[in-house]
Amino acid sequence: MQENWRNFLQTQHALIENGQVVHFGDPVSELEHAQAGTILVDLSHYGLLGFSGADAGVFLQNQLSCDIREVNANQAKYGSYCTPKGRILANFIIMQIDGEWMLQLPVDLCTSIQKRLSMFVLRSKVDIHDRSGQYVRIGIAGAQANKLARSMTGAELDLNTGSALKIIHGAHAHVICHAPDRFEFIVSEKDAQELWYLFNGNARPAGAACWRRREIHEGVPVITAATQEQFLPQMINLDIIGGVSFKKGCYPGQEIVARTQYLGKLKRRMYLAKIATDEPVNEGDDVFDTKMQDQSCGTIVNAVPSVEGGYDVLAVIQQNSINAGSLSWRKPGGPALIIGALPYSLD
Repeated sequence: MQENWRNFLQTQHALIENGQVVHFGDPVSELEHAQAGTILVDLSHYGLLGFSGADAGVFLQNQLSCDIREVNANQAKYGSYCTPKGRILANFIIMQIDGEWMLQLPVDLCTSIQKRLSMFVLRSKVDIHDRSGQYVRIGIAGAQANKLARSMTGAELDLNTGSALKIIHGAHAHVICHAPDRFEFIVSEKDAQELWYLFNGNARPAGAACWRRREIHEGVPVITAATQEQFLPQMINLDIIGGVSFKKGCYPGQEIVARTQYLGKLKRRMYLAKIATDEPVNEGDDVFDTKMQDQSCGTIVNAVPSVEGGYDVLAVIQQNSINAGSLSWRKPGGPALIIGALPYSLD
């Protein structure tokens, strides 16, 4: 997070820990407001890796699970970067901003992913730079978000499923349309404060958890350091939300990912669930069912406090455990996982 931007957010009463905004004074009230109101969120918990050079497109096509030929200046996509065994090291949004390919992923993974990808550049004409400090990302979500975004871009933003991750480029901001009522503004630091003030009168500042809750309920996972190398892309439903191409050429892990798809051997999927507990739920925690006794049947991918109490989570769970018995968190017989409904089908 840029120092000037940090200082500005602190003048707005932001509590900042580990480079992300925790809340603006009342996290419970902010979560409640996010249910029916409109929230304004700093997104510095995400970073940006920029790729430039004559071979950048070919290089990324050979490294990532998505087909970057479907990405252009007006359309972003979900994707992932995997080990040779098909296990995800990071998932992201890939886009084109100011003439560069950009990967948006958790900021604390940027250094390690940049270092690993740099190992495979070899003689290719590709430069990789961490652009996290070059831009400020601001999110708005909720009842008035579409109206606010239209007022800033002058564009029609009546989105449907087919236009998710559409990008609109304005004079002072690049706007990612995540959902009909959730938008991200990528701006320079000098424009960020003015944009914040413009939104602040119609949207309530809120911590990163409020944004993450929206992603969780939309079924959009985020791999963190706690869950790296644990999942194939299909396990976290990336194939469903457009983050995996089965028609493109090779990339690390492609053979295993494709074999799992075509042989129908996928045994785990990601589900939305709620856990009623006062204890903190962490990414990487185990899930159990009554049939498997002491053997884990799943893993928490992401978790945020729920406005009703407890936690809302995304969890990768063995599909035969969903209907086989009661699911519990952390230990057999622990707090129950109540499975909810994702906005897309897993069939």
